[in-house]
Formats: sequence, C-alpha cells, structure tokens
Amino acid sequence: MPPKTPRLTAKEVIQQLKMAGFLEASQTGSHLKLFNPQIRRTAIVPIHSNDVIPMGTLKAIEKQAGIRFA
Repeated sequence: MPPKTPRLTAKEVIQQLKMAGFLEASQTGSHLKLFNPQIRRTAIVPIHSNDVIPMGTLKAIEKQAGIRFA
C-alpha cells in the first residue's frame, strides 16, 4: 500500500516544490505558478490562508508537478 499523502499548508507545499527544483514563475491573485525548467512542468498552488490544502487539490498539485509530497 502506498504511503498516505500528508496534510500540508501552501507554504509547506511551495517549500517542497522549490526543493524539487521548481522556481516561482508568476502569481495571479492568490495562486502562485511554479515552473521546473529541467522537467518542463508547471504547478499552481493556491495561497488562501494558513489552512491545510484540501486533499483533492493537493493530489492535483502532485499530478501537475510529477512528484509525491513527503
């Protein structure tokens, strides 16, 4: 069985994406776009508050980025 996806805030997600090689590309309102030039993938992270990102949204970010959050 695969490990469970952790409950993360937007700040924690952005930090993990940056460690994976993503760079801030742009921001429109409360949505930050990050781009990884090596694998040519874009991930968009909603920054609405210090709340935990909903599980479905977190899974979508993982799919966009092609990584699993630890």
